[in-house]
Amino acid sequence: MQLIPVLDLKGGQVVRAQQGRRDRYQPIVTPLAGSADPVRVAEGLRGLHPFSIFYVADLDAIEGRGSNASAIARLSEMPGRPQLLVDAGYCDGEALARALAVPGLHPVLGSESQKDETLLKRFRDHPNLVLSLDFFADGFRGPRALLESPEFWPQRLIVMTLAKVGSATGPNLSTLAAIQAKAGNRSVIAAGGVRNEADLSQLSSLGIAAALVATSLHDGTLTPAQIAAFAR
Repeated sequence: MQLIPVLDLKGGQVVRAQQGRRDRYQPIVTPLAGSADPVRVAEGLRGLHPFSIFYVADLDAIEGRGSNASAIARLSEMPGRPQLLVDAGYCDGEALARALAVPGLHPVLGSESQKDETLLKRFRDHPNLVLSLDFFADGFRGPRALLESPEFWPQRLIVMTLAKVGSATGPNLSTLAAIQAKAGNRSVIAAGGVRNEADLSQLSSLGIAAALVATSLHDGTLTPAQIAAFAR
C-alpha cells in the first residue's frame, strides 16, 4: 500500500488541518522542519522516507481566495521531481485541461468544487485525473451523481473524510469499504484519520491502494521502519 504525505497550503505555507474547519488552520509546527515553508516541510518528510509522491491541497484556490501556484511549482522542482496530486478547486474545463498537460502533475477533481458531473464525464479517461469524493461532518459534499455513478469514476479516487482529518480517531472504514466494493479494479485512496500501523493494516486488508497521511508522520506515531514496511 502506498503512503502519500499531505501538504495543505494556505497563504504560501503548510498548515495543520483540523477536521475540515479550514478557518482554524494554522501554519504547521513540526519537528521535521524549521518553518512551514512547503519545500522545507516536504524535505523534512523525505527525511523519514524517500517519498516520490505528495498530495497537495491548495486551500486558497479551493475557497476562491487566490492561489498557491508558486509554492506548487517550487515543490515540483524539488530533486527527484515528485509527482504531485493537486486539488486546486478545479471547476473549469480549460483550467483542468491545462493542469492535466503539466508533467508530473495529477489534478484532483474535488467533488465539493463541482456543480455537476460535466467535468468528470469529459476527463474521466485521462490517466492523470484523480477524483476526490469529499465527505464533511454533514455528509457527502458535491453532486450526488459523482458518488452514486461508479461508471463515471477515473482509475484513481480519493475517499476524503474531512471530519476525520487531524482527529486521531481512525479512518472511516465503513465508507471506504462501501466505495471499495463499487470501485472494481480502480485504486481507492483513503484520506483522513490514519493514526498508526494498525490503521494501515486495516486499510490494506480492505484492498485500499494508498493512504494520505500527515499528523502521524509529523508526530512520530509512524516510524521510518513502519513507513518503509508499507510505502512503495
